[in-house]
Amino acid sequence: MQDDAPLPKALARGKPPREKGSADPRADRLKAALKANMARRKAQAKARAAGPATDDSEENHKQDEA
Repeated sequence: MQDDAPLPKALARGKPPREKGSADPRADRLKAALKANMARRKAQAKARAAGPATDDSEENHKQDEA
């Protein structure tokens, strides 16, 4: 190894580089929550794009009042 090669930033600060998946538990929870939220939003957008859902209960309620 050459002596003049630049060190990675983590090593330059004196910290060992992190291994993949060794993030703190809070970051893992936030990442999972974000992924679930994005999946839910994507499903909602897809449902809205497909068109309005028919809801018979609302029409039946109007007929019952008359």
